[in-house]
Amino acid sequence: MYQYILFDLDGTLTDSAEGIVNSVIYALKKRGIEEHDRAKLSAFVGPPLMDSFMKYYGMSEEEARGMVPLYREYFEPKGWAENRVYEGIPEVLEKLRARGKHLFVATSKPEAFAKRILEHFNLTQYFELIRGASMDEKLNRKEQVIACVIEEVGAEHVKEMVMVGDREHDVIGARQNGLPCVGVLYGYGSRKELETAGAAAICPAVRKLPEYL
Repeated sequence: MYQYILFDLDGTLTDSAEGIVNSVIYALKKRGIEEHDRAKLSAFVGPPLMDSFMKYYGMSEEEARGMVPLYREYFEPKGWAENRVYEGIPEVLEKLRARGKHLFVATSKPEAFAKRILEHFNLTQYFELIRGASMDEKLNRKEQVIACVIEEVGAEHVKEMVMVGDREHDVIGARQNGLPCVGVLYGYGSRKELETAGAAAICPAVRKLPEYL
């Protein structure tokens, strides 16, 4: 049924929590905030960075924007590489491509970092298009990134498109563009979060993805 498949990156293709959490801890410390609860900071995996600083630390938009360059002081040289591909993902992508599916990446992570990570893990070969946020954070919402992919691929294919992601932002961003979303439970979102957001289906494991797509 689905011929055009858009994948989220963090929490869907790769487990990037270590690098993201380390970068957030570094940025908070530069602002005089000591944070030792790494489990709490896993909530930063997936959503736009500024949104998380505002939501979890009560920052204004201006304050959150100021956190981004501090975050990148750690993330750009080393945080991006504190990452791993979920076991089975290359095999799933290989299988989908063999079926003639068109694969894309739509992530809230800055596009330059997304491309670096996918290249590092030899995953670039599977995707026809990789789209992410702009470095100035003016384009960083999931619905905006998905819209960019749709525009480049062609709106006439929307009925054959599906999003795959682990957080509510993936589900909501997809719905705002008229796409269903398959939520995955091996990432950082809960079943309740995905169901509440309106996921079309929920996949429990990487190896099950081809069945849902």
